[in-house]
Amino acid sequence: MKIIFAGTPEFAAVALDALLKTEHEIVAVYTQPDRKAGRGQKLTASAVKQLALAHDIAVYQPLHFKSSTEEGLAAQAELKALNADVMVVAAYGLILPQVVLDTPKYGCLNIHGSLLPRWRGAAPIQRAISTGDTETGVTIMKMAAGLDTGDMMYKTYCPIEATDTSASLHDKLAQQGAEATVKVLASESTLQHYLDNREVQDEALTVYAHKLSKAEAQIDWTSTAVQIDRNIRAFNPWPVAFIALDESNNLRVWGSMLSQENAQAQAAGTILAIDKHGVHVACGDEQAVCLSSLQWPGGKPLNAVQILQTQKLNIGQIL
Repeated sequence: MKIIFAGTPEFAAVALDALLKTEHEIVAVYTQPDRKAGRGQKLTASAVKQLALAHDIAVYQPLHFKSSTEEGLAAQAELKALNADVMVVAAYGLILPQVVLDTPKYGCLNIHGSLLPRWRGAAPIQRAISTGDTETGVTIMKMAAGLDTGDMMYKTYCPIEATDTSASLHDKLAQQGAEATVKVLASESTLQHYLDNREVQDEALTVYAHKLSKAEAQIDWTSTAVQIDRNIRAFNPWPVAFIALDESNNLRVWGSMLSQENAQAQAAGTILAIDKHGVHVACGDEQAVCLSSLQWPGGKPLNAVQILQTQKLNIGQIL
């Protein structure tokens, strides 16, 4: 089949890489315009663009597909001229109007990192961890004009471990998404089978995964130990949980686990112990969490032994 692939970050690049190993023809790749990144703020190509260029695939980076502008109409015409059988979309970052969704022969398929209709939206992986879900997965859906509202064609399932961060869960789901896409697109008849048997989402079960903000990554020690641990894992690698040291400096928290230290009658945020496992801190439910990886301003992330050696924190100190 002739496939257009639309995606931007590493999650999408894993799926593109899998499709490149099949007999399908990737006729074009669509991705977000290059963005400034890193300390030097150099224009950097997306993971998907880098992979496409390495395989000599044509790359398109329109700003939008709006019918109300000449640029949008030109982008629509460009896409139509590719005469693709199907368009695969994964974390692309642009809204696709109905005219684009209807352009390929079999429409557009989306790889979404949750078990829809739970966790529609921008941050499904992080919200699943933060909420305490024990299972997530990937949904391949036929795209509709709404936000992740399309009919479901195929699902994979993935347990969420107590040690999972958004980074580790992302990698598992990226792989599942790639495998699921290859399976659904095994042949035209296979694709038609999944399209014929697709399932409408139950709107009553819809939960939205709202976009993350840096502000919500500040640790609230009055929360329960379980919730604080979930949030630290959910916000790794972005926006990264933090403790405000003062008005302009934050102590970033990269890793944690639940602690067995006795926090009874201790004020929330009190350091109970510092040992080879990390910094044990009292939480709002008189339980404790152990911070296993910390990063001071201007420094690198430190493990528990390195934290102990710095002697920057003290037992009894309130964070």
